[in-house]
Amino acid sequence: MLYTLLLNLDILLDVFKTQKYKDVPGCLESELRSGKLFFMASWNSIPLEITYQVVGWIAFVSWTFGPYPQLILNFRRKSVVGLSFDFVVLNLTKHTSYLIYNACLYFSSTIQKQYYEKYGYDEMIPVAANDVAFSTHAVLITATVLFQILIYDRGSQKVSRIAIAIVIAVWLFAAVCFFIALPRHSWLWLISIFNSIQVFMTVVKYIPQAFMNFKRKSTAGFSIGNILLDFSGGVANYAQMIVQSIDQGSWINFYGNMGKMLLSLVSISFDIIFMCQRFVLYPNKKAEVSPKLIEETTEPLVNTSDHKQSETV
Repeated sequence: MLYTLLLNLDILLDVFKTQKYKDVPGCLESELRSGKLFFMASWNSIPLEITYQVVGWIAFVSWTFGPYPQLILNFRRKSVVGLSFDFVVLNLTKHTSYLIYNACLYFSSTIQKQYYEKYGYDEMIPVAANDVAFSTHAVLITATVLFQILIYDRGSQKVSRIAIAIVIAVWLFAAVCFFIALPRHSWLWLISIFNSIQVFMTVVKYIPQAFMNFKRKSTAGFSIGNILLDFSGGVANYAQMIVQSIDQGSWINFYGNMGKMLLSLVSISFDIIFMCQRFVLYPNKKAEVSPKLIEETTEPLVNTSDHKQSETV
């Protein structure tokens, strides 16, 4: 229901187009916000608009269901051994900051106005309904994985001090930026900081898992299904930005939403690394087996001391 509602908000904007400015190129829509009239860019090609929505929802579905293979794997094994806890903690910070950026830019008319004033009124807002829906779901699902870490077998794994320090430093930095933006109401600048944070966290979050796989010489405990779906979502997301740029005849949405572009490129690069680890470097057919189960199956049925006693009888 939430996803459908967010999508319908985009459709409603097309229904209430202002006829007074219908002859102004690239300004088919107008709204009166904060006492000032400004124009919103519209699509020039219906097929490209449909393609944009379809590709966008393909990315949304891929990224939405991406974490579920890991959730299922953890549930089946009743263990999170092999999954980097640093990866999960950093990922939660990443998705939270990305949700703040997407929600503010999509719902706030004040921030949208600041965006138009900076990049031009004939440019489209580079955040769609599926971006907001994805971010909301990602925060909830990552929090669920974190809960699994608390209740399932963790082995000797812990969250590193480096990861904790990074998370604390990031949120302190965001708090400082908030108080800097407050006097001048520089909200677009502030959410761009959150956008930069999520890009930084995207780069950093993959490193602990890749290093853990390298150190263990195995990807056991880390679901490859998550990576395959994430790879599909990254490609689709990048394609969505290209479709919008072709329709508008401008590539401003790439540097107007630099975080979204870098998100796709970085994710795709690391996904390729993980796929190489899983299928080429460390192929492991027993990735589904729980460490507890391995210990139970390798434990001798008869203790050595018992066997010696039987021989002396």
